[in-house]
Amino acid sequence: MAFSGSVTAPSPRPSAKRLLTVLAGGVVDRPPFWLMRQAGRYLPEYRAVRATTPDFVSFCLDPDKAAAVTLQPIERFGMDAAILFADILLVPHGLGQAVRFAEGEGPLLEPVTDRAGLARLSADRLHDKVGAVYETVRRLAASLPADVALIGFAGAPWTVATYMVGGRGSPDQKAARLWAYRDPDGFAALISLVTEATIGYLGRQIEAGAEVVQLFDSWAGSLPEPELRRWVFAPIRAIRDALKIRYPTVPVIGFAKGVGPLTASLAAETGVEAVGLDGSIDAGFAAAAVQPGAVVQGNLDPLAVVAGGRAMRAETERLLRVLGPDRYIFNLGHGVVPETPPAHVAQLAAQIKAWRR
Repeated sequence: MAFSGSVTAPSPRPSAKRLLTVLAGGVVDRPPFWLMRQAGRYLPEYRAVRATTPDFVSFCLDPDKAAAVTLQPIERFGMDAAILFADILLVPHGLGQAVRFAEGEGPLLEPVTDRAGLARLSADRLHDKVGAVYETVRRLAASLPADVALIGFAGAPWTVATYMVGGRGSPDQKAARLWAYRDPDGFAALISLVTEATIGYLGRQIEAGAEVVQLFDSWAGSLPEPELRRWVFAPIRAIRDALKIRYPTVPVIGFAKGVGPLTASLAAETGVEAVGLDGSIDAGFAAAAVQPGAVVQGNLDPLAVVAGGRAMRAETERLLRVLGPDRYIFNLGHGVVPETPPAHVAQLAAQIKAWRR
């Protein structure tokens, strides 16, 4: 039966956590902020903990250490959100693919290049193999300050698949792109496996206490538009829709790096509540083309924080003025880089906290 008339939408419930208020459509005094890769090698306290466990996968799967390093930037800088310390390649690890990290080389995986390799993977033991991540989330949920939100995360299926197929990071994701062209049905089976595993993985994080989740598609920009919609937007949509059925109040942030003007289509085509902006996206474009349909997050150049001083202050002020304070989460256009001086991050935090509409 058709309905005629008007309905007044209920006002978003206020929250002591600025991040949750913004994601619910509420009004804030200043934008919330957190930084991608805010727990990492630029912090001496992180390096001290990291040195105790040479194997990186084991480090990520140690709840004591993963929780400790997640909390370090909160304790030092007072961000409005903590993001779980983990790695996007824990999902392939959980599926049974050999994953290791080599000093100076980054992640190395036993490549899955065809359907026979895919057949050796299974989600049957996923939660057993990565269950320590959920324990880390539980500990964080119990220990974070009352005004700090907890973000869970996973790699989006396309980016995770590029590592699984290529066996390592690559500048052009050639191996995955070739499989997708030569055997789209076989590649679709890999994407489907990763998608279903990611739904379960993020769901368990939410059940353990994550209040927001973010999907990282760092290699989305390597695909032309039709392939982008198939291998990036469609899987993100599937994950978001599945999570919404089970956890309707938990917002999803989508970060698809390098997709340029198609960033404006991300929310509409995937349903995510917030869109991460990489460093190439103009703030004015984001305000006009993205922000009307979704909260936006980003996008200070990480090297501006390395430089610090006048350049960092001016660019931070510009982003706050153009995009803030409502429907905006301050962040970087990509992760904090290892050479970042912690003092510059402290100055950035102080500037954001002092800013008002």
